[in-house]
Amino acid sequence: MEILSIPALRNPRMICAFGGWNDAGESATNALAHLLSMWPHTLIAELDSEDFYDYQVNRPMVSLDAKSERLITWPSTKIFAVPTAHLPFDLVIVQGVEPSMRWKSFAHEIMDLADDLDISLFLTLGGLLADTPHSRPITISATGTNQEISKRLNVEVSRYEGPTGILGVLQDCAMKRGIDAISLWAPVPHYASASPSPKATLALINAIEDTLAIAIPLGALPDESSSWQLSIDELTKEDSDIADYVRQLEESKDETELPQATGDSIAREFEKYLRRQNEE
Repeated sequence: MEILSIPALRNPRMICAFGGWNDAGESATNALAHLLSMWPHTLIAELDSEDFYDYQVNRPMVSLDAKSERLITWPSTKIFAVPTAHLPFDLVIVQGVEPSMRWKSFAHEIMDLADDLDISLFLTLGGLLADTPHSRPITISATGTNQEISKRLNVEVSRYEGPTGILGVLQDCAMKRGIDAISLWAPVPHYASASPSPKATLALINAIEDTLAIAIPLGALPDESSSWQLSIDELTKEDSDIADYVRQLEESKDETELPQATGDSIAREFEKYLRRQNEE
């Protein structure tokens, strides 16, 4: 890892997302891109792509600059400091492409930096393909790495068993180092996964707000989310089989979610509204 600077940060929280297997609809990486677009930030470290990426899997990209000169951009993982003086803590953003190899070494390098920065909470974002309707609110899954952390941070314990991505490896590494870790996952309709899903990105941003008890400027995300939903509405109307399938998903979702419209959920939404009013 190339360290460019080690800034003085206040009780920082680290937020990670990686393109690839963990990022259906580009929801998680676009959530990080949104955070970086809303607040000033500084690049503080970058992992050497030679050590962790197979270029036949994640190929470098060629582009032209303003002078029409060719540039090569290599797959990498970059780490940004985001000072947020208006909040009681600062943020550290880890943004990149899921590595192809040497995951243990990759995770240890990230966690070594987390130790150096005295990270107090490690938050990972992911997107997964799911049997969920695009027309209903997205329910984010928030889980902790073990019973003790989940109870203390008021999230569910992860019950997942099966293949994992780099997020699962990082969560395990954080737990073993005694760093509180939470994972947020957005379900993305598998029939609408070909394009970026701003609705899933918006849901993840809202979940970050709830998890950290902060308000985040939403910018154009609400409008982009509405436009995305309308575009998927039009696509599903063109195929009667998909339209019938979506109606079945909607009915199932409504039956499951309606009982959850409790006083607690309404209170959480009101608290979120008040935080955003204070931010504005």
